[in-house]
Amino acid sequence: MATGLFSTSPERVFDAFLDPKMIGQFMFGPGVRDEEIVSLTNDPRVGGSFSYVVRRQGEEIDHTGEYTEIKRPGHLVFTWMIRQEASGDKSRVIIDIAPIIDGCELTLTHEMPSGWEDFIEQSKMAWGKMLDKLTEIL
Repeated sequence: MATGLFSTSPERVFDAFLDPKMIGQFMFGPGVRDEEIVSLTNDPRVGGSFSYVVRRQGEEIDHTGEYTEIKRPGHLVFTWMIRQEASGDKSRVIIDIAPIIDGCELTLTHEMPSGWEDFIEQSKMAWGKMLDKLTEIL
């Protein structure tokens, strides 16, 4: 689980997770880690999908998923996987955003399939870094 405090509206934080331009500033790209954005596309509706392709150390990595719940501005759920992973295992990301006095608080939970226990800490650190970056740019 990762959390973030934002001094802006829940709507702005929620919308950032659905806007490819914003995603390219806080989830992917050279401002977040040593990588190049190849393409960021999404269809932000329940049943819609996304594909976020980056190049890291010469290798293209396609982060894909499907939106399963979109309840603006407080709740977003999507599946998450790396297309190149042989297992094809999908994880699930749950984002809850609650208003607070001077903005909002975001709680992100990444539910990993069994067999991925070794990546739990790495995932927490990665999402924490992304939320820190989002805090900076909003």
